[in-house]
Amino acid sequence: MTKVPAQGPLTGVRVVELAGIGPGPFAAMLLADLGADVVRVDRPRTPVLAIEAAYDVTNRNKRSVVVDLKAPDGADRVLDLAERADVLLEGYRPGVAERLGVGPGDCHDRNPRLVYGRMTGWGQQGPLADRAGHDIAYIARTGALGMIGSPDRPPAVPANLLGDYAGGSLYLVVGVLAALHHVRAGGTGQVVDAAIVDGTAHLSAMIHGMLAAGGWQDRRGDNLLDGGCPYYGTYGTADGGYVAVGALEPQFYAEFLRLLGIEDQADAHTDVTRWPALRERVAARFKARTRDEWTAVFDGSDACVAPVLSLREAPHDPHLAARGTFTDHDGLTQPAPAPRFSATPTTVRTGPARPGADTDDVARDWDVPRLLSAPRDPQRSAPRDPQRKATP
Repeated sequence: MTKVPAQGPLTGVRVVELAGIGPGPFAAMLLADLGADVVRVDRPRTPVLAIEAAYDVTNRNKRSVVVDLKAPDGADRVLDLAERADVLLEGYRPGVAERLGVGPGDCHDRNPRLVYGRMTGWGQQGPLADRAGHDIAYIARTGALGMIGSPDRPPAVPANLLGDYAGGSLYLVVGVLAALHHVRAGGTGQVVDAAIVDGTAHLSAMIHGMLAAGGWQDRRGDNLLDGGCPYYGTYGTADGGYVAVGALEPQFYAEFLRLLGIEDQADAHTDVTRWPALRERVAARFKARTRDEWTAVFDGSDACVAPVLSLREAPHDPHLAARGTFTDHDGLTQPAPAPRFSATPTTVRTGPARPGADTDDVARDWDVPRLLSAPRDPQRSAPRDPQRKATP
């Protein structure tokens, strides 16, 4: 495999990713999408929860080497990479990287300018720091999960988007980029402690302000933005589909009522005592037509109504298709890199990295000959069949 071509605002930035699951790989993918040369250090054995390598989109735009960190010289191979890197990302429990010999102290002894990014659920300190966990537990303790869903049902699970990726990956990337700026402004390398509980709590800043001001009730489904408001929520349609409504402002609400055919409900906008009756009227109207029929009714309006699309439908949405929000690479449909840049555009340059497939190239490009004696993945030369279906 040839060297990944440079493209994006982070061209020239070298990143070492110590393989893990969840928010770490996604954060490294975002840096890779932005043009960084990301080398993923995979383990000789596939970790639990990993999907087939050919379909793991979070490993796109990266290169992979395989290193057994428990081998006698495993840590030295990683430290050789860290010495030549700008950023290192790891997602182990606190203390594990240190025991493996690749902790911040070990890496900074070799490269004082290194930005060392640590991704955990609970953080590096605190009573739960050493405990296992997943997205759902992290967002539960921050109060975020308790805000989502109907008041008469258990909280709804928002996949792993809110904790792992929003509260975790994105905050890790922001922290890494800020620390990288500090280094390039003449500062030293440092450790970025990105905890999912911290990031998820931070995401709720506006809600906490509203709660303190008396503008938010500390219960689910009774507020403006949590489904308690009849003109900010979802409704079923005649064909079993759903539409989403977000007609908050008066002018949008008026347009919404006009197109829905219930203009007599204008005064219910700010009268919460009328909200239950308004919800029933809105629900009954939406049940009268299919999702696509309502989509056509609201097309081109400012009523803030949208069809609720499935994952397979979304890439075919006219607006998203026009923008190229999704892209196809080697037969694999996936979200395109975001955000967009006028001077340094980004793209999906390569498909998901195969474990160990890039060892020779990385050893040459990063001048790390010790990698050449590392174990190789037995599937490194196996061609990918674009027609093969992903395993469930």
